[in-house]
Amino acid sequence: MSLQMISTISNSSLLQPGFSLLNFDGHVFFFGQKGWPKRSCPTGVFLLDIKQNELKMKPVFFSKDSCYLPPLRYPALCTLKSDAGADEHQYIIHGGKTPNNDLSDKIYFISLVSKTSKKITFQCIEKDLGGDVPEARYGHTINVVHSRGKSMSVLFGGRSYTPLAQRTTETWNSVVDCLPSVFLIDFEFGCCTSYMLPELQDGLSFHVSIARDDTIYILGGHSLQNNTRSPNLYKLKIDLPLGSPAVTCTILPGGISVSSAIVTQISDTEFVLVGGYHSDNQKRLACNTIVLEDSKIEIVESVGPEWTPDIKHCRMWFGCDMGKGSVLLGIPGANKQIIPDANYFYILRCKGAEEDKEEELITQTCSQTSSEDPGDSTPFEDSEEFCFSAEASSFDADDADTYNEDDEEDESETGYWITCCASCNVDINTWVPFYSTELNKPAMILCSGGTGHWVHAQCMDLSETMLLRLSEANVKYFCNEHVDLNKGLQTPQKVMCLKKPPMKPLRKKKTTKLSTSTKKSFLRRLFE
Repeated sequence: MSLQMISTISNSSLLQPGFSLLNFDGHVFFFGQKGWPKRSCPTGVFLLDIKQNELKMKPVFFSKDSCYLPPLRYPALCTLKSDAGADEHQYIIHGGKTPNNDLSDKIYFISLVSKTSKKITFQCIEKDLGGDVPEARYGHTINVVHSRGKSMSVLFGGRSYTPLAQRTTETWNSVVDCLPSVFLIDFEFGCCTSYMLPELQDGLSFHVSIARDDTIYILGGHSLQNNTRSPNLYKLKIDLPLGSPAVTCTILPGGISVSSAIVTQISDTEFVLVGGYHSDNQKRLACNTIVLEDSKIEIVESVGPEWTPDIKHCRMWFGCDMGKGSVLLGIPGANKQIIPDANYFYILRCKGAEEDKEEELITQTCSQTSSEDPGDSTPFEDSEEFCFSAEASSFDADDADTYNEDDEEDESETGYWITCCASCNVDINTWVPFYSTELNKPAMILCSGGTGHWVHAQCMDLSETMLLRLSEANVKYFCNEHVDLNKGLQTPQKVMCLKKPPMKPLRKKKTTKLSTSTKKSFLRRLFE
């Protein structure tokens, strides 16, 4: 075994406990970042390109018919092939934690669609299940077994939140062991069946499971109820006749009391078990070789690598299987580091130089590799690619982006790749610049309708002249959906005037003019 260190200067907060690694055609892909994806990689899946002690993370795209895949940590993950001799395979992902600490009960299929030197495209499909559907959980395992020409997936273990009826204010976010049920999942018909076996009394999480043909071996794991790490070795045998499946369990001697261990395959029948914990405060530095032959399992202790002092004295470690007999390990950085949540990373190669060749991995492996994460989610840099190198001077000032949290917009409302309207056809995988001012993002404009929302200028049929005029003028803009509503609000409604009868003019009274003799007669009578 050989151990190689990859020094990290910045951006190391992206890789945190609970991540997963996918291996397609010898290329390793990272999934399960800490925090929600940003504009630089909306899929949350990256290609890990390791060359000369430098790790570059390049964004991966999803096909247009793919579903949304949240960044899930501590999920159950395994490979699925159409048949044993097939070269192509896909990954099954179930459960896990979202950045909001919500647990997922969904199941996804991820496959490689196309790969070029500049762009890698995956397809992600969500599967609907019926029957005894497993509850949302994390820290569990899933494997694929083959029996009598049929294939089924087997799910076991994990943790979930306390049921709502049993929660109190003090235990609202407490987790408990899931029931020790064994779930058989038939993806061809989309149905699930659960089995309770007398040999499985306690729930387990962060255990290791290895599948070969119709048998699954379960090793280690932690039980919250008893706060113990099981020393038992369980053998699950699944028979798939024409009728109902038969599931049996046998407890074998020679188990290992360990949790959060990592298993990697070095040959058709050999595996290496590394990492994990003996207890909450004691890491397991020993390594073991696991041999599967003729429906038998043999576990022997093997010579481990020369662990560095940092690994020996650190409180926790985490990692994941990279495939082809390699493991990516991480340990927390020193508290005096300027960069928060910075980690140190190592690559452990379990094969010898003469054995390190490209070979097909027939046996299915699945392991839970990470302990609980200590902190809250942190954002990552909004750049095209992330570099982890040994020297800070290796960063080119022209290529590196400076992250400013105040400049980051809320991606849930103002992201560039949203569906802005019913006729929106802007897709991250097919979009090309439409305006001369666009470079690598579509032009958007804020609609003042309602509480305000962003729309694509191209979807609103705005000319470039009009777009420039609106961006320079301090006026409100209303999209095609709200423009009629806005006109209705601004135009006063017609009011019917009441008809009133016209007022009649006052008539002048007729006056009689008195003669002079009459006036004199009147005055004479007045003074008599």
